Amino acid sequence: MINLLPPEVKQEYIYALRNTVLRRWIIACVLGLIGLGFVATYGLATIQRSTDSYSTIVTSKQNSLNQQKLGPTEAQVKDITGNLKLVLKVLSKEVLFSQVLKQMAAVIPPNAILTNLQISQTTGALDITAKATDYATASQVQANLQDPANKLFSKADLIGIHCGGTTNDPYPCTVQIRALFASNNPFLFINTNNKVSKP
Repeated sequence: MINLLPPEVKQEYIYALRNTVLRRWIIACVLGLIGLGFVATYGLATIQRSTDSYSTIVTSKQNSLNQQKLGPTEAQVKDITGNLKLVLKVLSKEVLFSQVLKQMAAVIPPNAILTNLQISQTTGALDITAKATDYATASQVQANLQDPANKLFSKADLIGIHCGGTTNDPYPCTVQIRALFASNNPFLFINTNNKVSKP
């Protein structure tokens, strides 16, 4: 078929066809933008609802904790913990002297006697004074007290030995020793663990 339409009319048909296609694309883009706007609006609304819901839950939990007085309870627990630590610290230094004296009496060599015990306030050591029949026995007192097998003292320093009492004195030699309790001493109150019966 031969198209006998004038060129101007042909041109108008071509532009009319292009306008129709362009109009369809514009409508499709507008509908797509409207859809995207709807999806975005719905998403924002959902996020806002979730935020409000979680905010309500957090507020409710905080009110519940405030009603249960959690703050004062924590303060009381910390106070009790501090007191317990103080008690343990004090008990770890408490010595069962009745048991210590028995153990010391067992390790003192024959021909020697204990005459004085004094606790040093500054160092926490024990100043021991004993009397012996001779110099060798006085030296043996210090050696026996320092022996790790006794589990009494971590060290026992000899302060001095003085011999020269009266002729009638059966123990003319005096020995002075400064001893420091061993940390694993079974005669400390907190280390007893049924190893030593309490006085």
